[in-house]
Parts: sequence; C-alpha cells; structure tokens
Amino acid sequence: MSVRLRFALACAGICFVLGSLTVAGLYVVVRQSLEYRSGLLTPEYIRASNGGAFLRGEWYYEVARSQAMHVREVYQRDTLSNVRTIGALAVLAATGAAYGLGWRAAGWVLQPVRSVTETARRVAQSHDLSERIGYDGPREEVKELTDIFDTMLGRLARSFDSQRRFVANASHELRTPLTINRTLVDVAVRRPDATDDVKRLGESLLLVNARHERLIDGLLALAEGEQAVLDRRPFDLTDVAEHVLDQAAEEAGEREVSMHRLLDSAPTTGEAVLVERLVQNLVENAIRHNHPKGEVWVTTRRRTEQVELVVANTGLQVPQYEIETIFEPFRRLHGDRLRSDRGSGLGLSIVRVIAEAHGGTVTARPRDEGGLTITVELPVDQSAP
Repeated sequence: MSVRLRFALACAGICFVLGSLTVAGLYVVVRQSLEYRSGLLTPEYIRASNGGAFLRGEWYYEVARSQAMHVREVYQRDTLSNVRTIGALAVLAATGAAYGLGWRAAGWVLQPVRSVTETARRVAQSHDLSERIGYDGPREEVKELTDIFDTMLGRLARSFDSQRRFVANASHELRTPLTINRTLVDVAVRRPDATDDVKRLGESLLLVNARHERLIDGLLALAEGEQAVLDRRPFDLTDVAEHVLDQAAEEAGEREVSMHRLLDSAPTTGEAVLVERLVQNLVENAIRHNHPKGEVWVTTRRRTEQVELVVANTGLQVPQYEIETIFEPFRRLHGDRLRSDRGSGLGLSIVRVIAEAHGGTVTARPRDEGGLTITVELPVDQSAP
C-alpha cells in the first residue's frame, strides 16, 4: 500500500469517526429535547368557565392530552429517523470527500518525493554515477535527504572510478613485461642449440604467460564493461554470434565438441565489440567446460521487448546452489584452479557486467543431463523492422 493511499485512508477514517461521533451526539441531544415533559402536557390544574362544565371539561382535557402525547411520539420518531438517515448520508459523503481531499493533498505533498524517486531510478538504471538529483527546494526533510543521496553518489563514483583506473593501469603496466617474457621465451625455445629440457620448460612458461595475459585481458574487459554504454549503435546479435562461432570452430574441433546453431534475427543496440566479447566468453566457456564428444547449442531470437542469446552445453553436473557463485570473479566450478587452459575465472563475470551495461540480464540454470544453459537478454532495437 502506497504512502499516498495510506494518507487518504487515514483522512477518510478520521472523518468517519468524528462524523459518527457528531451524529451520535446530535441524536442524543435531539432525543432528549423531544422527551415527555409533565409540566407541559400534564398541568397541575385546569380552569373551567362554570361548575356544570367541569366534568365535561376534564373529559376534553384527557382527549387533548392523549392526542398531544401521540403527536409528540410521531414527531420524535420521525425527527430521530431523519437525524439517523441524514446524519449517516452526511458522514458517508464527508468520508468520501475527505478521502478525495486526502488523496489530492498527499499527491501535492509527495510531489517532491516523486520527482526525487524518478531521478534516483534514472541514475540507478543508467549506471551513470556522475548524475545527481540536484533537488531545488526549501530547506526541509526532502532537501536534506536528496543532499545526502547526492553526497553518497559522489563518493561511490569516486570510489568506482579509482578502482577502475587502478585495474586498467595495473593491467596495462603488467601487459608489457608479459609480452617481453613471451618473446624471450619463444626465442629461447626456437634456438637450434636448445635442449629438450629447455624446450619443455619454455613451453610450460609460455602456457603460464598465456594464462596471465588472459587474466589481464579479462581484468581490462571487466573494468571497461562496468561503465555504462552511452553511445548505442544498432547491430544484429545474430551477426556477432555467427562471427564468434566461426572463430571458435577450430578450438571446438580440437576438443571434439559439436556446435549447433539456431540463429534468428535479433536486432539490438549498444557496443558491438563488448557484446562480441560477451558471446565469445560464453562460447569459450561452453567449449572448455565440456567433455570430449560433447555438444554446444547457440540460439538467438527476438522477443517483444528484448532479444535473447541462449548458450547451452553438456558437461559435468552443476549444483543449483553454485549457480550464482559462477558469476563472481575468480570463481571456478569443481575447484578447478590448475587447468590454465580453462580461463582465468573472469569469463562469466565479464558477461554479467557487459549485459548490465547494456541494460540486459544474465541467468543460468543447470541442465539435467549435465552442463549449463545461460540466457542473456538485451533490449530490442525498436527501430528495426
């Protein structure tokens, strides 16, 4: 129940109680005023014009008194009935009017709060922490609340920007020495006089170096994906999926994984390069966390308000309680931290932040036969036919 509705109902309830008490008090006062009065209807004595008419006058007096008592009872009954009926109608009308006035008054009072709520919702949905509510109004409760909220947004923005800059700078600084290491090791391995031990050591170092490079690339993508996509351009998710599947065909063949594609038109808007990274991470995850002779299904389709990308794969059973943890950075299923060829543990984290930056969602559910089904929903391009 909204605050506005509660306020209107409170006004109506107060009016109903006060009106009912007023009508009840008026009913008691009117009834008391119309009660029998002995001094008025039964006088202590009467006067007669002559002695012979006294007895006849007494008989007339009793008839007149009975008629007066009957008239009093009729007037009392009708008056009290009118008080009850008219009073009840007046109370109901006043209650309805109080509800309407309370509703209008609550809307007027809550107008600043509604404006603040809309601005806060827009800030939350846009992921743009640089925007502020900036409420201009008298120095009262709403103004203090919005100022505190703007201060909190400023601190969060500075904190997130500092974190992203640190990750980006650290990743860039680490990429150069890793590139040099890869070059030196590759040259040493390819030397004609290199022994078998040196070659085996070099191959191991190249694998470790490649894993570190993937980790750094993942951190960079994670830092970039957390920023809201402001420059949205239309593209078809099907084209991106086809390109990624063509690139992943060689790795799938090496791992003996069959890929099935059912790609319908799925127009959306955003940054195609980031979405390509999203699809690439999902496809690579489905291939690498699979078993020989396994299968991968990739589907794109258009709904009414969004487009869908569904990537399903065979593999080991995934407990339901681990579904949410796989989207956390550096979390791997089944405690696999030794297999460097399976990634750095950032793939699905990058998928989530990219989807959220585009105003979309990511959900995962385990397959009964083993493996996962991951569904990505992105806003549809309304301008597309």
